[in-house]
Amino acid sequence: MPVEYEMPELAESVIEGEIVKWLVKEGEHVKQDQPFVEVMTDKVTVEVPSPYEGILLKQVAKEGEVVPIGKPIAIFGKEGETLDDHTAAAPAQAKREEPAVKAEPSKTEPAKPVKAQEASSSKGTTGAGNGQAGAIAASESAVLGPGGRPLAAPAIRKFAREKGVDLNRVRGSGEGGRIRREDVERVAAAGGAAPARGPETARPSVPARVLPPPTGETERVPLRGLRRVIADHMVHSKHTAAHTLHVDEADVTELVAMRARAKEAAAERGIKLTYLPFFVKAACAALKRHPFMNASLDDEKHEIILKKDYNIGIAANTDAGLVVPVIHQADHKTIFELAHEIAELAEKARAGKLSHEEITGGTFTITNVGSVGGLFTFPVINWPEVGILGTHSIQPRPVVRDGQIVIRQMTYLSISFDHRVVDGAIAAQFVKDVAAALAAPDVMLMEG
Repeated sequence: MPVEYEMPELAESVIEGEIVKWLVKEGEHVKQDQPFVEVMTDKVTVEVPSPYEGILLKQVAKEGEVVPIGKPIAIFGKEGETLDDHTAAAPAQAKREEPAVKAEPSKTEPAKPVKAQEASSSKGTTGAGNGQAGAIAASESAVLGPGGRPLAAPAIRKFAREKGVDLNRVRGSGEGGRIRREDVERVAAAGGAAPARGPETARPSVPARVLPPPTGETERVPLRGLRRVIADHMVHSKHTAAHTLHVDEADVTELVAMRARAKEAAAERGIKLTYLPFFVKAACAALKRHPFMNASLDDEKHEIILKKDYNIGIAANTDAGLVVPVIHQADHKTIFELAHEIAELAEKARAGKLSHEEITGGTFTITNVGSVGGLFTFPVINWPEVGILGTHSIQPRPVVRDGQIVIRQMTYLSISFDHRVVDGAIAAQFVKDVAAALAAPDVMLMEG
């Protein structure tokens, strides 16, 4: 009998995935463990292996479609089976499941107001009081994630369905508004179970801001894929962290000379030596002096989490959009090792082949806009981190040294930091320490 394949949970807390590309056409034979579809989630494109061997009868989801975890995306069958076999089997399957559904109505049917009142009466409360609780529950609204769906793990979604609770009406108490089990229990206890959805009971949507009619020739590009993920992540960061900017400058004349001397030795090892590995090394040294820069904020528990690892994210621009591959344990690596890994991760990013591990676990991020130009930037914090360092172009500029005007190689350093966690003085000293390390790279490398 043909079987449906549902969107898998590819990583913890992922609630949906986008179909990027079908690798197998309808009607083609698929071997077990053969990649048959590319799915993008959390900035990673994953080739999903087939759990079956047989025929891909139908691509249920189209390329570019965002599918929630647990919803069908494909139908597989054995040799000789057709979609008609699946259609014929569906009513029989539903009929077999029907007695189990009726046997436990409390797990599948929406709770009725009269039941909520009876429950209240058993606790000595009045029906009017329970009606007030139900109104409060109904007035809640969930924080919506990518695709406009409430932020909740698949297990929580299943639990909400069993309780008859509409997650759209649950205010999550978890990090970033994520819905937890106790949130569902609270709403269910308050009589906030989901009514039958219909035209008259559907949750009213917040009206989108109406754009003025465009003038002249235009082109509409769908906001989807990596661009959609970036948009959601940036908005969440700006709405969560208290962004603040500090800018300083660094004299990197000695660094420029050191890199020039080391380029040939690096090239002999097949390494293209840029300034970025030195920035990573300097950032790690400064983070160790200022642990609150290498941290995150647990809003739920009201705790600042100080990270003991130094995993540096490197913002990389690709044709699909911005991604942030992570160099794990960056403080333990040499300049040449950092240069090699940065180049390797950048190549994977451009090819869309970064693994989930290669973009997670970051504790601090560096964005290098030096090749683009400009004076300095105010980058958006890569939430849940609390700081991001912007590095810029290195230019010869006249400066005063010992009362004399001299030409030095100078650059600007900007730090965006979350003022809820990091005070301005700490951020300023952090950048000052980064600048000092870059000004004396030989000392920085001696200190390890």
